[in-house]
Amino acid sequence: MLRSSVSNFIRPQTKAFALRTAELSKAMYVLCETGDLRGAQEAFASAASAYGRIEFLRVGPLMEANRAERILFFPDRKGIGLRQIQQLLAEKDLAATTVPGLQGKSVALQGLGALEFVLFGAGFETIATSDGAFRCAYGAAIAKNLEQMASEIAASWADPEGIAKRLAQPDAAYADYRTSTESLEAVVGLVSHGIENIRDTRINPVIANADRKANPKQALFWRSGLTMAMLDANVEGLRALVELSSVVTDPALLAEITSAFDRAETAIGAVTLQIDQALADPEQAGALVDLVGATQDLQRLIGEDLSATLGLSVGFSSLDGD
Repeated sequence: MLRSSVSNFIRPQTKAFALRTAELSKAMYVLCETGDLRGAQEAFASAASAYGRIEFLRVGPLMEANRAERILFFPDRKGIGLRQIQQLLAEKDLAATTVPGLQGKSVALQGLGALEFVLFGAGFETIATSDGAFRCAYGAAIAKNLEQMASEIAASWADPEGIAKRLAQPDAAYADYRTSTESLEAVVGLVSHGIENIRDTRINPVIANADRKANPKQALFWRSGLTMAMLDANVEGLRALVELSSVVTDPALLAEITSAFDRAETAIGAVTLQIDQALADPEQAGALVDLVGATQDLQRLIGEDLSATLGLSVGFSSLDGD
């Protein structure tokens, strides 16, 4: 099942992210040359969804060189990253129009969040005009930076002597995966913590509760209208790893996990409006609450029940600082 996780999900999906970011980089070049904004926006959506399917793979190459934060700096609840992006656009710092220059700046300026603002945020309409030349050049540098990081991630997982081998064929001589139990704990932990991340950073801060009103501007990618598409990609990736890895061998438990994933996907599919409108609609806001419930069930089923079935101990998530 460990080899299946790598060959059936991790390698093809990291390669897909690399391909989508290469297309995004090309689309940004075309935008700056010809003004094709729609093509760049569509390429952004495809690249973002491709990342959404793998962003829970918080081991190895994604966690090296601070790539996870550089690819997607989120959440930004205090708006620090947003202010940095706005300041950079106002000052037109030419260093940010080259990949090396951009890589020397704040992580908040380097990835998908910054590029979303470039393509969909205040002033985006000017990007295909002479007044938007800096904005477009900055966006093109972000896309190239994303392409480089995605290529590095895919190459690392493709390396026959790299992390894929250590995860799929653990050995006592390795520093990270010494036994099959440690490898299984890593895989199951990635899924459990990925589900936790969906709930705690993507949904709960946005929906209303007893203490506060709904806050649509805390949603990821609200400007581009891709909030739900990203959640759909997250759940799709998590489900695919569980199913393609064949890690769940107990039929009854598999049926429960399948049902919980079905409920999560049904809830996501029920939200058809933009996130601000969905939160104001009782039925669609209720679907988001249902999604929280489905993620709670999934985390229990995978983080607790599956772990117990396999004799594993799934530790704290990276969100907890462990």
